[in-house]
Amino acid sequence: MGMTDVLIVGAGPTGLVLACDLARRGAAVRIVDRSPVPPRTSRAKGPNARSLEILDDLGVAEEVLAAGSAPLPMLKYRDRLPVAETDPWAGSAPSPDALYDRGRLIAQWRLEEILRDRLAGYGVHVELGREVTGLAEGPGGRHVDVTFAKGRTERARYVVGCDGAHSSVRKLLGIGFEGATAEDQVMVCGDVDLADGALDRTRWHQWFDEDGAVMLCPIPGTRTGWWFQAGPERDRRGRPLAPTADGFRRLLARHTALPGRTLTGAELLSTYRVNVRMADRFRAGRVFLAGDAAHVHAVAGGLGMNTGIQDAFNLGWKLGLVLAGHAGAELLDTYEEERLPVAARTLDLTSERLRATLEAIRRPGGGLDAAITSDTTGLGVGYRWSSLARGLAEDPRPGDGSPDAEVRTARDGERPAPQPGDRAPDAPCVDAVTGARTRLHRVFAGHGTTVLGFGPGSAAALREVAAAYGDAGVRTCRVYAAHEDRAESGPGAAVVDDEGHAAAAYGTKASDGTGTGTGTSTLVVVRPDHHLGLSAPSDDTRSVPAYLHRLHGGTRSAEGAAERFSGIGGRRR
Repeated sequence: MGMTDVLIVGAGPTGLVLACDLARRGAAVRIVDRSPVPPRTSRAKGPNARSLEILDDLGVAEEVLAAGSAPLPMLKYRDRLPVAETDPWAGSAPSPDALYDRGRLIAQWRLEEILRDRLAGYGVHVELGREVTGLAEGPGGRHVDVTFAKGRTERARYVVGCDGAHSSVRKLLGIGFEGATAEDQVMVCGDVDLADGALDRTRWHQWFDEDGAVMLCPIPGTRTGWWFQAGPERDRRGRPLAPTADGFRRLLARHTALPGRTLTGAELLSTYRVNVRMADRFRAGRVFLAGDAAHVHAVAGGLGMNTGIQDAFNLGWKLGLVLAGHAGAELLDTYEEERLPVAARTLDLTSERLRATLEAIRRPGGGLDAAITSDTTGLGVGYRWSSLARGLAEDPRPGDGSPDAEVRTARDGERPAPQPGDRAPDAPCVDAVTGARTRLHRVFAGHGTTVLGFGPGSAAALREVAAAYGDAGVRTCRVYAAHEDRAESGPGAAVVDDEGHAAAAYGTKASDGTGTGTGTSTLVVVRPDHHLGLSAPSDDTRSVPAYLHRLHGGTRSAEGAAERFSGIGGRRR
């Protein structure tokens, strides 16, 4: 029986992002879905700013941007008349440390098409019509035997359930999914076609009345397609009726100035109930849960698909390093350690935004903009509490390191130097060899751990890093100040921080600006998922090797690494 490295169950955005990440890292990955054809769903309205960074790293952001549209201003109505217009992103703009300041509107099925095409470029294709019916750990816990419908059993080193809120993988594992479903908070949804020219397609139209609501948002890439959301029709007992095209027409006529016949077609009809639940754990041996299989929450803020994409990006590099023999299996313990608290915080955040939205729409002019805050960009999410956010096991961490503390910092708009666990800032710079403009996130893209060196004193340490851990997937990058002498070349990448944005973002003062190199030299360790592992003076001969040993120690590729570092201090001093 052949062995797959990772079997991914569920081919939505979470599973596809994970498959792309693993495939490019050289893992033998397969992805299955029980649907006989690719699902054509438009539920999620698109990636947020942090997910766009991930899609950029995977090489598909430009295609997503071209296929989608920017978030639209919201036109709010009361009693069929427009009463207010709000652009939630009017005061926002890209910054040097964040190329994407807002998300993108794109139909989920279109995003999945783009990701499937990317995956096919690695020779991996979604296996449709394949339903998992059994999971069993193999002898010695070295693999998982996966049984499919019709009785066929196959073998994988790891399995990841990305198969949605009704996850078969989670149920087969017997993992609890505690929470509540709000039966009284109901919405009917669908993709509809409106008569050409019926509404301005540069606005998201929202009618909120005391007896119901209708929301229509244009679907990018279509001429007459719209996302339709509304409060449901109800029977005489007040029970919500199932969605139908005729029901949508009646709702349209009741709340808007459009006649029902304006709606010329409807598909993908569904009923949405607010469901707030989270798995007891995200891992059982060699099986993991990600996305809606691990957590579901209120739709407010649009964080459902995005939290799943970010789960996948956290798990992918860890599985990749372990499978390649560049990290010990204990690294996989940090997936649940890091993502479960984020999911718990997301459940609280989305419930809070839902309450704010329900309160806002009671007043004329209120709308879905109440759900959008800086928290919903995903850029403030980090892992300060993680065991990977400490240079040494015994080192204390500054601050309380909780998810709530990190959200507060992002909300307050402060920009202190990033702490271990925080998202690593982006910064525009210049390739020192070609002279082409680039960005730090492009330097990080597709690689393992990256060690940045600021200041002349970092050169020797970067050489030692490359010698000790280059074979383990660690990349080095020298960051030169604008006027710094670049005569000395190192083994890795090199960029010029020509506008000083990188030094500002990472809180370093690598040079005094004259090229004399009197400033502090600093090493910054960046994880493959763009999160800061460690920042330390380059003459600290302990912290960086200790951190890299935490990630890569105990493996064949890291043998002797600590010994190679032991002479750094003596040679430089």
